[in-house]
Amino acid sequence: MTNAASAYILPPHLEDDLAKVHAYWKGLIRGQASDMPYWDDVKLTDLPGLEGRLMLVAAFTRPERFRFDIVGRDVSARYGKALAGSFADEIDTHDPLHFFQSQASATVEGHAPTYYRTSDYSRLLLPLWGDGHISMLLGAVAWL
Repeated sequence: MTNAASAYILPPHLEDDLAKVHAYWKGLIRGQASDMPYWDDVKLTDLPGLEGRLMLVAAFTRPERFRFDIVGRDVSARYGKALAGSFADEIDTHDPLHFFQSQASATVEGHAPTYYRTSDYSRLLLPLWGDGHISMLLGAVAWL
C-alpha cells in the first residue's frame, strides 16, 4: 500500500528551477542538529529570478490548515487571483494547486520535501522548522 508521503516522493532529477530551490533549502540546514532549516532563515530574495514562482505557506496543527502567506506573482497570475492570506481549504483547487493540501500534509507528516507533477507544471514543497514544529513550507512551482 502506498502512503501519502511516498505518493509525493522526489524524483531522481528535479527541474532546474526546483533543483535550485531544493539546494538553497538544503544549504540553510544548520549542521547536523536538524534535518531541515528554520523558517526565519529563508529569504526569498536569495533566489533571484525565482521569486514569482515561490510561496511561503504557514502550517497549523489541530486542526491542520495551510495559509498562503507569501505567493509569487507568477503563481497568483496562473491561479487567477491573489492568494496571500487565503487558507488552502478555502480556495478552489486548480492549476497550479491541484492536490496542494494533500501534498502539504504529507510534507508536514513526513518531515521531508515532497514533489507533485502534472503535464503542465511541477511543484516542490519543503518543510521549515520554527516554534518547536514545522511551522512553514517553502514552495516552488515550475511550468513545463
